[in-house]
Amino acid sequence: MATKFFRQFWTKEFRTYLCSTHFWGPVANWGLPLAALADLKKNPELISGKMTFALLCYSALFMRFAIRVEPRNLLLFACHATNETAQAVQGIRFIDFWHIKNEDQRDKIRARFLEPLSQIPAEGESQ
Repeated sequence: MATKFFRQFWTKEFRTYLCSTHFWGPVANWGLPLAALADLKKNPELISGKMTFALLCYSALFMRFAIRVEPRNLLLFACHATNETAQAVQGIRFIDFWHIKNEDQRDKIRARFLEPLSQIPAEGESQ
């Protein structure tokens, strides 16, 4: 069974796919959504609204491209769908921080991100 599995991945077609831009383009692009997902826990004050909007547009365009290109590039589509979702969440955080919250609420959020990690209680601990 394992031999059949590995034989399937060592076909000429699969090796050709691994050496193509249909594989390496999306692999290189995964840095964008991974960085956006990592930034979800960072201070919302640091979010650039203009860059978030630009990345939303970029990912939307390339999601369409990934579906329209022949053959379809579902790996690229998944990458940009993930980035679109992460950037949308970042955009919501940006709007919430700068346009919905008042200055007192923003100060509380800023203070939370300025606390040293040693002062933040671990999960499950009471303060």
